[in-house]
Amino acid sequence: MAKKKLGLEDLGGFVFSTDEDFDENQYADDDQQKSLKPEEQELEAHFSSKGRGGKTVTIIKGFQGPEEDLVALGKKLKKKCGVGGSAKDGEIIIQGDDRDKIMQLLEKDGYNVKRVGG
Repeated sequence: MAKKKLGLEDLGGFVFSTDEDFDENQYADDDQQKSLKPEEQELEAHFSSKGRGGKTVTIIKGFQGPEEDLVALGKKLKKKCGVGGSAKDGEIIIQGDDRDKIMQLLEKDGYNVKRVGG
C-alpha cells in the first residue's frame, strides 16, 4: 500500500522561516484572482438538458474573476429572469431556456457573449 505524500497545504498554511528578513505578506494575495472589466470578458451561453431529468438550463461559461463576482452576476441574472439557478466553479446555471434574454442582459452590461450550440 502506497503512503500518502504530504504537501504544504496539509500543514494548514503554516510557514516557518529562520530568515530574519522574511516577509510573511509577500505571498498573501497570490491566490486572489483579479476582476476583469466586462468588456474584457469572453462569455459563452450554452443550452443543456443532459443529466437533469429533461429539465432545461442555460449555462454561462468563461467568467474570469473572483467567485464573489461570479455569484453576484448570477444573482443579478436570476433576479432579472425570475428563475432559480446557481453560480459555482466558473459557471452560472440558470433554470430554463432564457438564453436570448440572458445574452441581451449581459451585452447591455458590456460583456462579450457568444451563443454556443443549438
